[in-house]
Amino acid sequence: MVAAASLCFRCFRDTASSRRHATSSSPAATVVVPALSHFPEKVSQSSSPPRPRRIILVRHGESEGNLDESVYTRVPDPRIGLTAKGWDQALERGRRIRDIISAECIDDWKVYFYASPYRRTLETLRSIGMAFDRCRIAGVREEPRLREQDFGNFQDRERMRVEKEIRLRYGRFFYRFDNGESAADVYDRITGFRETLKSDIDVGRFQPPGQQSPNMNLVIVSHGLTLRVFLMRWYKWTVEQFEGLSNFDNGGMLVMQTGYGGRYSLLVHHTAEELQKFGFTEAMIDDQIWQRRANTGELNYDSSTTGPSFFTHFD
Repeated sequence: MVAAASLCFRCFRDTASSRRHATSSSPAATVVVPALSHFPEKVSQSSSPPRPRRIILVRHGESEGNLDESVYTRVPDPRIGLTAKGWDQALERGRRIRDIISAECIDDWKVYFYASPYRRTLETLRSIGMAFDRCRIAGVREEPRLREQDFGNFQDRERMRVEKEIRLRYGRFFYRFDNGESAADVYDRITGFRETLKSDIDVGRFQPPGQQSPNMNLVIVSHGLTLRVFLMRWYKWTVEQFEGLSNFDNGGMLVMQTGYGGRYSLLVHHTAEELQKFGFTEAMIDDQIWQRRANTGELNYDSSTTGPSFFTHFD
């Protein structure tokens, strides 16, 4: 019988052994396993936790490397910090995020942060955090897979200039820097992060049991190319669509927000004109319109970027 506080499993030897010892008076061994109630995060729930209201993507503020590219020749990329202007940009971004969330006049909203471990992103995180009261911050996770594209170690300024020119001819997505990464490499690690993020959302890992609310907001603090690759992976954009996108400004932000059916769309917070300036094609805008009204679990069978457009004989 299953006890209230524990589950007891009787361990038997193989059949032959059991027959030999059937008359033995010694009791069978038992293993006591703690009840699942001791592990509340593993207890199956009658319904899935609510999805966060928003996933907000933020690029770091202006860094010393953005101001003077020669910094990369003497300071390791992960150790390059923000300028004074960058700190101000991040603080202003934090205030803007707070205002967007609080404008809905809901009392129980919170923010949870994922951040690249680079110095400039962690400083951006801290500056953004200054806009929030302690009770509004649900937590922070430093996530190495959100790091900048690796351009090699200490960078030779002239060699980097030449490589970036070659990248334009070769293609921004597939060109791999010497001793570094291509955007395709970043795509691979972002795919892993996306699966972790979806798992966190599905189990409500950033919301303790009994405190789950649809008014959670996730903020991802990372780098320009990494965030563009994240969007590409999330919305299944093509390489051509990715290469047509503009970079985020320093301290720039895009907001993925749940639409009518619970899917994340960029057209809930942003306008089509804003997305077009970022580099969205008409097909990408159409997909965001679909994302805004579709239910979770649905597929966009009419998307021109994942179906007939690949076959020219239909023209």
